[in-house]
Parts: sequence; structure tokens; C-alpha cells
Amino acid sequence: MTGKTVILGVLESAAAVKSGRISAVELVSAALGRIAEHNPAINAVTRTLDERALRDAAAVDAEVAAGRDPGPLAGVPFGVKDLFDVEGLSTTAGAARLKDAPPASSDAEAIQRLQASGAVLVATLNMDEFAYGFVTDNAHWGITLNPHDVDRFAGGSSGGSAAAVAAGLVPFALGSDTNGSIRIPASLCGIYGIKPTHASLPMEGVYPFVHTLDDMGAFARSASDLAAVDEVLRGNAASSSVPFQRPALLGGWFHDNLASQMTAALEALSIGLGGLPTVQLAEVDRARSAAFLITAFEGGAYHRDALGTDPLSYDPMTRDRLIAGAAIPEAIYHEAMRYRDIFGAVMAAALETHDVLIAPATFGPAPLIADPFIAVDGKPQSARANLGLYTQPISYLGLPVIAAPLPVEGLPMGVQLIAAKGRDTDLLHFARTLEARGLAAAHAVPQEAHA
Repeated sequence: MTGKTVILGVLESAAAVKSGRISAVELVSAALGRIAEHNPAINAVTRTLDERALRDAAAVDAEVAAGRDPGPLAGVPFGVKDLFDVEGLSTTAGAARLKDAPPASSDAEAIQRLQASGAVLVATLNMDEFAYGFVTDNAHWGITLNPHDVDRFAGGSSGGSAAAVAAGLVPFALGSDTNGSIRIPASLCGIYGIKPTHASLPMEGVYPFVHTLDDMGAFARSASDLAAVDEVLRGNAASSSVPFQRPALLGGWFHDNLASQMTAALEALSIGLGGLPTVQLAEVDRARSAAFLITAFEGGAYHRDALGTDPLSYDPMTRDRLIAGAAIPEAIYHEAMRYRDIFGAVMAAALETHDVLIAPATFGPAPLIADPFIAVDGKPQSARANLGLYTQPISYLGLPVIAAPLPVEGLPMGVQLIAAKGRDTDLLHFARTLEARGLAAAHAVPQEAHA
């Protein structure tokens, strides 16, 4: 390797383009070059959009040359999980059976908002088939590898998005989160990610999985960059933020089954915040089971017809889980939905006393691909199905959650920052505060991605 390429963040990139220090075409060309050089090692990108990206970048440069403001994300390259509609491309949702589907007639609403802000779409990104998994092991596109250790999972189902940002291929990316599909890969790849308050960001043009739980959100390498992208996606200026003064750790379920590294990191975070109280939530196991049932039932129902006519076109791992979900009685589904009021009241009481709750995003560092299991109650369990142990109960309630990377040595780990519905802006402010105090920090881009 010779020399280094400076990899700019979201806000740095936009400022450089607006000032004329670098052109959008140069910025986008550099991103496409990094993808070409480094993606083969991690398999985060499924398709590049060279012609479109360079055309859109030239349009941004024309706005700058004319003295007009291209927008807050001027010239910033980004990628999207391969379940966002991209005009002219088939929306595969990671499935081989959709690779020749009719192309999308327009971009997803989220992409339109980002493009209107000056951002430039450069790639689509790998995922678990139909977003049903936590490791981004895709039968058609292949497995996405963790940029910090290619022998380990990147997490999923938005693993391509997280790995692309962690490796410095793009400054930010979009993913989706149903049961942890943003928070888990963000944690395992050492970057920030957000699952917003349910239904607060545009889902038009995003391939569905579980409508009760699905949300879209962004990945970035800093809390400020994440906030800048989130603000654009909301389509309006962010509201003023009220600082969180009463953080607490979640214990019980959220302390059990942790790796020693995560236990130590949570203790260090607590000390850094002056010593945090611990909150115990009742019957978290029921909330996780209910989220699991809702996922299986709604996912199975959505795919029931296709499974009946063409089951062999599915990845067997996905197919079997969808078929099992389609067999769940509707009465069980409704019981799982009703429990949300009960568990929601438990969480609301905790959030009245403590305005932000902190929990691990995963049990610890990314599992090895060759040993795809995690220990749950002393027994090895599938990582693909169980990495959401701590994220699923939170997804169940539709609360805003930020995955924040911890400043640990070695492999990345992250925590969930959880707040009441509608307090996304306040949560982003809290994440920036943690970052400013050195209590949260993205892992450095691996050196091979600098070459």
C-alpha cells in the first residue's frame, strides 16, 4: 500500500463541495474507486450506479458554479440497502427470485429527499434475503464480511450498509430495522445507526417485511453526521433539543448472557457518566417472544401466496422460517399485539423516571462465521436468529433507538440509547454529547481501506 486517501464524513464532504475545495464529481469518483478496490474483500455492495452517480454529481457542481446552494448534503455519496426502490433497477430485497423483477418506476421517497438535499446515490448494498436474519448471509449475493475482521459477521439484515460505512466506502448509508437490523450491524461494525420512532420516516418505496415493526434509518461514522442525515429524511428542520439529564442502564434480561467484554464496557460507560442506576423491566422475555411472533406471522402472511406457488425460489433458511410463520394461528398474533400495551406501560414508567435508557445492542463482539453461534442461557444458539436478543424487545414498542459505538479496544461493540416516542432529536443530541465526552466513538476505518 502506498499513501493514504482522506475519507471525509458527511458534514465535511458537504462543506468541502460547497466551498469549492473539492468537486462533487471528484468526491463521487473517489467513492466509486474505493468500492471497486475494497468491496471485493467485504462484499458490502451489490450494484454500483456509476453513470447515474456521476451525472448527479455534475448537477451538484453546476449548482455550486452558479452560486446556488445544492443543499445540506451537497455531493455526499451514499448507498442504500437493496430493498429501497431505485428508479430503473429491480428491487431485489436480497432475493434471487426478484433479480429480474420489473424495474422501479421511481426512487423511494427517502432517496428523493436525500437527492433533493444534494446527496448522490452510488450503490445498492447487501442484506439478508427479505431482511429475515441478523448476519447478512445471502444465498444470491453472498455473505458480507466485517471490515474489522473478515472472519466475522458484519451483522444484519442491513449488514451491507453498515460494512460499507465502516470500511469508508461511503460516508453514510440507509438501512431498515425491524428487530435490530440497523442496531446490530452498527454495533458489530463500530459505527452509529438509528431506528427512529416507528413510522416517523418515509417508508414509501421500501420493500416491506413486518409492517408493525419496520422502519428505515441511517448509518454514519459520527453522531453529528447521523443527525444531519436524519434531519433531511424527516423533511423539515429538527426541533430544538432538550438535554437528557437522567440516564440509566437496563439490567436483568439486558445484563444476562453478555460477553465479558460487553460487561466491562458497560461498566466503563456507567463510570464515565458518574455512575448510572440500573432499571429492571418486568417480563422482557414475553416482549421478545411477542415481537418474534409478530415478525413470523406478518412475514409469513406477506409471502404466503409466493411460497405456495414457487417455494424453491427462496433461500431455504428464509423459506422455512416464513412457512413456519404462515402457520401461526391469528389468535396467537393478536395476543402478541395486545401484550404491547402491557409492556409499553412498563417501559413508559421507566422512561418517566429516566429519560434515556442504555442497553447492549448485542451480547458482545461479532461472532465468527466459522462458529455461527452465541451462548444463550449456557447453550449455543444460532447467531442468525438470536443476535436480536436485546434489540427485539425494544423494537416491539416502536421507540426511537440509536446504536452508539463504544470506545473499546479490539473488536467493535455498541449500545442502544432508548427514549420515548417522538424524542428522536433529543436522542441524537445525547449521542453527540456522549461522543464529545469520549464515551462513544466510531472505530477507525481499517487501514487497508485507506490505501
